[in-house]
Formats: sequence, C-alpha cells, structure tokens
Amino acid sequence: MLGLLAKLSKWEELTSQPALENIDSDQILLMNGINWDIYETLLKSCQNTSHYRFKYLEGTLEIMSPSRRHEVDKKIIALLLEIYFLEKGIDFYPLGSTTFRREAAARGIEPDECYCFNSEKPVPDLAIEIVVTSGGIDDLLIYQGLGVPEVWFWQNNQFLLYYLRGNRYEQITKSELLPDLDLSLLASLVMSGEKPKDLVSKFRESIRR
Repeated sequence: MLGLLAKLSKWEELTSQPALENIDSDQILLMNGINWDIYETLLKSCQNTSHYRFKYLEGTLEIMSPSRRHEVDKKIIALLLEIYFLEKGIDFYPLGSTTFRREAAARGIEPDECYCFNSEKPVPDLAIEIVVTSGGIDDLLIYQGLGVPEVWFWQNNQFLLYYLRGNRYEQITKSELLPDLDLSLLASLVMSGEKPKDLVSKFRESIRR
C-alpha cells in the first residue's frame, strides 16, 4: 500500500506541473494487481478531492485527471440534456459523478454524468462518458457488471450509444430511454463552441418547435 501511495504521489506531482495544466488530453494512471480493499481505501482517502476519477475492473485500477476540454464537454452536455428533460417534462434525478461499485462483480466507476428517470435507483438508468484520451479500462465491462441500462460515449465529436440487452451491450443509433432526442443536433451544439447561454437558447427553441 505504501508503494502504491508513493506512485500516486509522484503521478500527482507530474500532473500538477504548469506544463501539463493546459494540454488538451486527460492524464491516466493504470495499475494492476490492486485488490478491492486497496481500491476502497483510495476512494476514502480521496473522497474530498474531485480532481481525480477512479475506475476499477477485476484488479485493475485507473485514475484519471480530466483535462479542461473533458470538463467543458461534460458540463455542456449535461446542461443541454437537463434543458431537454425540463422542456419535455421528464422526471429525472441527476447523480453527476457519484461512485457506483459492486464488490461481488469487482467493478467500480464514477461516470462523467449519469441520471435516473422517474425514480432514484441503486444504479443510474443512463451513464455518460467523455472520451478525450484513448486507452484505459473498458468502461462498458464495468457498466455491464453494474447493470446500467444505457451508456453514451462522447468521442471524436459524436455520440456512441449502447443499450444493455440481457447481459451484453448492443450498439444503438438512437436512445432507447430518450427516443425523441435529436442526437445530431445535440452533437452539433456541443461542437459549436458558442456561449452556453446561446446554446441553451438555440436548443430550447428547437425543442419547442
């Protein structure tokens, strides 16, 4: 455990250097051979630090320091989705980056954004991941073990959607949970680089037509 903490401390030192603060990619640390107790201990020790995201899959731990681009895209997507929910009268519960974990499945994750619909549930109905830097743990394997029905990835300026059928994810072209949502429009707004206030106005106007 002491060796792990030393490695993490060194990585924190590197990712906090000014030369790395403005780069447009996430910083990812992968470690193998990490048991569940160590994972839980790290979560507790970092529970007041929102700068890092943890993922765990059957002994492999991923720690990510998200980039500015990652956080901007995450916030814009959440903002627009929540406008859509409000305009459509959808009963939703935003759970943000809550940690979801299941020891029996040896899986844990903190989504970029996630939502329950109609009522709060032990796991979200929809999880959203922003992919800026490739590599790392396969998120779908984690979500599969947790039983999350629908997962979206925002990657290369497009949404990739997956729906859990039985115990396997199937790629889909439109959301099963939000079938009337225009994902092409949503993607174009996220890519536009316009002020959030203007994006909200445009999206709201489109929804009301």
